[in-house]
Amino acid sequence: MSKARLVITAVTAEKRPVREVARTYGVARSWVYALLARYQAEGEGAFEPRSRRPKTSPSAISDRTVELIIELRKELAGQGLDAGPDTICWHLQAMRGPDRRPASNLPGPGGDGGPSRSPSKRFGDRLLRAAASADR
Repeated sequence: MSKARLVITAVTAEKRPVREVARTYGVARSWVYALLARYQAEGEGAFEPRSRRPKTSPSAISDRTVELIIELRKELAGQGLDAGPDTICWHLQAMRGPDRRPASNLPGPGGDGGPSRSPSKRFGDRLLRAAASADR
């Protein structure tokens, strides 16, 4: 039995106060009230897990721009040229004006939206320097 079902049962069937139920099950009172409102509105559907994904993403890159970036990456890589985020950003700006997003947020080679550069080596450099100074 889910925690949500236990909480709803304790409040509705057992007629226990919300404060006591929240304390017993280690949840916030506001969550209990939200769960009760959902149960009254939806019935048994209130016990189903909810998606945490946002309904909209205003800063997302349009599908056409993603397709364009992937085409540019393939074309540049096929010619043996640099296909990194700075180069892609430069090509996009040359095609249709400045893009509002920084180049590091443009889709990577897999089109996943993550940065395509390798992570910074600073931490590794610090470890090497520390190891070298310990040898002295």
